[in-house]
Amino acid sequence: MQNVKSLPEQLKAKRGFNLNMIIGLDGFVDEIIHVVDKRQDAKNFTRIPTIAEYGARIVKAAGLSMNFELVPVQTKLGGNGPILSNALLEYGVELTYVGALGKDNVHPVFANMTEKAKIIHTLCDPGHSDALEFDDGKLILGKYTTLDEVTWDACKAHLGGAIGIAKMIEGCHLFGMENWTMLPYMSEVWQGMIDEVFPLLPDKADKPIAFFDLADPAKRTKEDIRQAMGLISKFESKFRTILGLNENEAFEIAEVLGVDAGGDLKTAVMGVYEKMGIYCLVVHPVKSACCAINGEYYYTDGPFCKKPKLTTGAGDNFNAGFCLGQSLGLDPLASLTLGVSTSGFYVRNAKSPTFEEVIGFAEMWAVGNVD
Repeated sequence: MQNVKSLPEQLKAKRGFNLNMIIGLDGFVDEIIHVVDKRQDAKNFTRIPTIAEYGARIVKAAGLSMNFELVPVQTKLGGNGPILSNALLEYGVELTYVGALGKDNVHPVFANMTEKAKIIHTLCDPGHSDALEFDDGKLILGKYTTLDEVTWDACKAHLGGAIGIAKMIEGCHLFGMENWTMLPYMSEVWQGMIDEVFPLLPDKADKPIAFFDLADPAKRTKEDIRQAMGLISKFESKFRTILGLNENEAFEIAEVLGVDAGGDLKTAVMGVYEKMGIYCLVVHPVKSACCAINGEYYYTDGPFCKKPKLTTGAGDNFNAGFCLGQSLGLDPLASLTLGVSTSGFYVRNAKSPTFEEVIGFAEMWAVGNVD
């Protein structure tokens, strides 16, 4: 717990920071939904508590039929890029967003984010996700066809070509292109960056950070995943490259890259990290977090919440905290602790914390006073 006890003072020393970040490229409208178990009356019901129970009912319906009542409880901004950006904006980062926020007009769910952001470049209409929330996780049912319009040519057309993109990212502290899985042309965007933008960027001793989040690549082929990992590795030439994964993704990527992890997370993390040759691999299981940086493995427990108010976006909030920590120059363990504090606050309050709120949360956690 020493890492938790020391975090508040480390953060207080960083007050008044000035960080410039660029994030993209997705955008979703998320409907948070509860699945009814028993309804008492028109306004009251109990919900199915776990994915396992919901799954058992679905299996039972095979060969028959069954009705499930879905109750929308919240409509919010979604997508890895927007949720990550929203969390970073709450922390006071100066942020430019490029992504799928609305073709003709920005969708209302992004209004608060766009008001706080420095610059917004919207490429197309957002996708839509139905996020079925349970106590032990979530099922995301997505409609993604609008994201076919997020292409390398579209990026260049909206951002002033390769020269304009180079000028945008030259002075940033962190540059992130999230949600590879749901953007069918993301690999082409990365290749375009490597081929056309990298030659225009200066070589810096103190490289900015490039952050990537695949977003559940299970539906993509192993060949696609392997190609994407190769492209991410190439960003190391101009950036300190960070790949963020959840626990399931870590084992999946390990298998694709030929790492025999044997079910051990540390083995998977270090194996993928060494295969990719990047600055950092960070993984956020539900109850903990770990990373590999400079050849070393770091781990921390998290402030696990048994009854979360909201889990959709928890991983993105972890990533926001970890990336902020790295951008502020915190050491790996402190960055992990800031990550789990950010997600810990988020799942308990259904909102991203401000910088002062996460300091307060870490202080409460340090004395064992969080539920």
